[in-house]
Amino acid sequence: MSVSSDLRLAWLLTRGADRLERRRAVLTALGATAATGFACAAVALASVRGQVQFPYGNGLLDQPGTRRGVVAGLLLLLVPVLGFLGQCARIGAVHRDRRLAGLRLAGAGPKQVRRIAALEAGLACLTGALIGYAGFATAALSVDRAVDPVAWLGAAVVTLAVPVLGVLVSAVALRRVIASPLGHVRREGAGRGPGLLLGLLLPVVLVMLGAGLVLVRGSSGTAASLPLFVVGAVVLSGTGAIWVAGTAARLIGRRFAPRTERPAVLLAAHRLQEDPWSAARSHAAVILVTVVGVGLAGLREVVLDQLAANEAESGVPQDVGYYTYGLNLTATAVLIALLISLAALAAGTAESLSSRRRALAAQVAAGVPRRILTRALLLETALSLAPALVLATLGGTAIHTAYARIAGQSVPWALPLLVPVGVGAACLLATATALPLLHRSTHPSRLRVA
Repeated sequence: MSVSSDLRLAWLLTRGADRLERRRAVLTALGATAATGFACAAVALASVRGQVQFPYGNGLLDQPGTRRGVVAGLLLLLVPVLGFLGQCARIGAVHRDRRLAGLRLAGAGPKQVRRIAALEAGLACLTGALIGYAGFATAALSVDRAVDPVAWLGAAVVTLAVPVLGVLVSAVALRRVIASPLGHVRREGAGRGPGLLLGLLLPVVLVMLGAGLVLVRGSSGTAASLPLFVVGAVVLSGTGAIWVAGTAARLIGRRFAPRTERPAVLLAAHRLQEDPWSAARSHAAVILVTVVGVGLAGLREVVLDQLAANEAESGVPQDVGYYTYGLNLTATAVLIALLISLAALAAGTAESLSSRRRALAAQVAAGVPRRILTRALLLETALSLAPALVLATLGGTAIHTAYARIAGQSVPWALPLLVPVGVGAACLLATATALPLLHRSTHPSRLRVA
């Protein structure tokens, strides 16, 4: 069948969607709206040339250098949004099992079924992209200065690119989904991930080597090498933390499953042992945000201390508002990324419960109390996330420690260490939002659901 036929089938399936499918489509559209808004704002700021005078932003948008930093921050916000879209696509795969099975009975191959499911997500992304473009147009027309035609053209290109990107993300998220003609949807087991030694030691060693190079006093390239070190620390520690999340989940499952006497720990350990990399996929964006959040919290303290020291030494008042506005804007972007990542985590938890609803109902029917299942669900998140947060905290600490040593300031500890604690608590709250679905999934009627 051609792509046009697949698109027509995706449109028909979207029109005949049930309540759960409509909720998935709404979440996907919201993610596409956020992606379009961030990308259009980045395009509009990138189209501004030279030094200009904006009536807002406390001068942060006036200089080309600081504008480029804002543009980079807006583009980085696309990372958690894409993760959120991928989680929404995985939920849709589970809820569409019967329709996917009908397509298989009609002669569609597994790849074609996944392609049709991805096109469904693309249609929802198109709706969200149009809403995002409408919001951008409204904001652009409300400002005092005229928006460059290049910005309008770039925003139109972004609006068309977001649905395509949504289709690609959904296709990647569904690459392991197989729908059989009998209506059973399963996922191919993920391959073995990197070992704990590689996932933990390699990023730590590289970050420490980079920190040693940066902190060498008297080096003329110290200040210039700091941004490269920051990017490397975020990427390496974030990647290592994601590896640790999956590897630690497998090791915890193997350790506690045959030994524990607590029912909740037993259920959580068996679940982690069965699919350890599911937690790593759900926690990936949260871990990266934690690295950036810890580093930013420390950098804020160092910058403010440095401004106070310069003012005391020179006696000239410093423009603290300029710096604090930029830091607050960056913190707001990190908070937005965290909220999007938590939404993706909640969506991934809902997907996991939906795929296990028959097994959960069987456990309740066999006498397992619902409170035990609730504790097991929270333990699945806590046990796999804790080691990853530790490594993410080390990466973020390396970032602000390097800058503090360069600036000749003391290294802050209290506020940065509160970031992973807050992130961990927020992750447990995001997981708890799926508890109503857990209670519905354990109803005895779910025993008849495939």
